[in-house]
Amino acid sequence: MRQPGRAAPGARSAYHRRVNQPPPTLLRPRWQRVAWGVAGLATLAAGVVGIFVPLLPTTPLVLLAAFCFSRGSPRLERWLLEHRRFGPMIIGWRTHRAIPLRAKQTAWVMMALGSAWAAWVLPAPWAALPALCCAAVSFWMWRLPSRPVRTAGSASGPASRRDTPI
Repeated sequence: MRQPGRAAPGARSAYHRRVNQPPPTLLRPRWQRVAWGVAGLATLAAGVVGIFVPLLPTTPLVLLAAFCFSRGSPRLERWLLEHRRFGPMIIGWRTHRAIPLRAKQTAWVMMALGSAWAAWVLPAPWAALPALCCAAVSFWMWRLPSRPVRTAGSASGPASRRDTPI
């Protein structure tokens, strides 16, 4: 008997229905699904820590967690896609291959501050390592198209106050 609020086995998530993709298959061996699930949980945890620690960029880590969950755990992938904060970012990435401009700007500022702090605190041989890693992630994000964040007064919604004549 199915529990209330739980999807039926083999049910398609809202994302898969919208993008018209088949749900991920469970044809992988159990050890691979467990490995992908553990990797997804680890990268998601690092992404959540990255909200508070400047050197860990949250957006790429959450995208990597979604990738891992798509390979190992449809349930965790569905949870992440339906998450209030992370879901729209992941769906935007999968449909447009774009990261919101605000997320890019925040990531760049936080990585720059974290790299400067690490260069100040770490000993000489290791001082440049965080900056190099952050530079690689920044270059990757810079190459991606930006997607503006949709607001309530966007073109698809009702006219905003600025659009009305005074």
